[in-house]
Amino acid sequence: MSTPVVSLTAPARVKTALVAASHGTSSPVGQAAVRGLVDAVARRRPELHVVQSFVDVQQPDVPVTLAGVDGPARVVPLLLSAGYHVHVDLAEAAAAYRRVEVSPALGPDQRLVNVLAQRLKEAGLGRHDRVVLAAAGSTDPRAVADCELTARMLARTLNMPVATGYISAALPKLADSVVTERAALRSSNGEGSPGRVVVSSYLLAPGYFASLAARCGADIVTRPLLVPEEEPPQDLVSLVLERFSV
Repeated sequence: MSTPVVSLTAPARVKTALVAASHGTSSPVGQAAVRGLVDAVARRRPELHVVQSFVDVQQPDVPVTLAGVDGPARVVPLLLSAGYHVHVDLAEAAAAYRRVEVSPALGPDQRLVNVLAQRLKEAGLGRHDRVVLAAAGSTDPRAVADCELTARMLARTLNMPVATGYISAALPKLADSVVTERAALRSSNGEGSPGRVVVSSYLLAPGYFASLAARCGADIVTRPLLVPEEEPPQDLVSLVLERFSV
């Protein structure tokens, strides 16, 4: 009678899928920019199963995406602050599955601030200028607090004051902050001063909110963190992968 062969090989570990969940946008340019980030994450870690999903506007939404994932998953919100979408929408979608977790939002994080500072440098920020951080806004005070912290971090990085302004759902409104900073500029330097009001777009990609920011009355409005004609900043790729690993 032959002796049965006992395998000592451990069963293969099921890999966790990375579900990259962005807000979604109807802007083709914005869609391409976010897709570029997701593709860059997949290129950096080709062994991962990276899936794109959306909280709003676009499909597939997160519940549909999770239903199609075979095995464990970790949802990485491609959102700059932790508001309703993170604490409610994504949390509820994940709760329906035993092996699904939701990572923290991308911000606040110094790497995002570094990209904001780079965009300001590209725009020609001068020492006499006044900076306003333009954020999407939220009714969730936790998300607003995240944006205020980002403004303080940017101020430290630039070594100059940074005000905040919100495009929707929170105060002060972006246009009002621009007016306030212009008045402060005139008060400090007088009429005809070389300073300008520069808006730093704390937005992930082009889209509806970016178009509203562009019409806020500032002298300069920087580009969002992602732009479709360029490779996504490597700091953002690293940040997404770090959130996945938390």
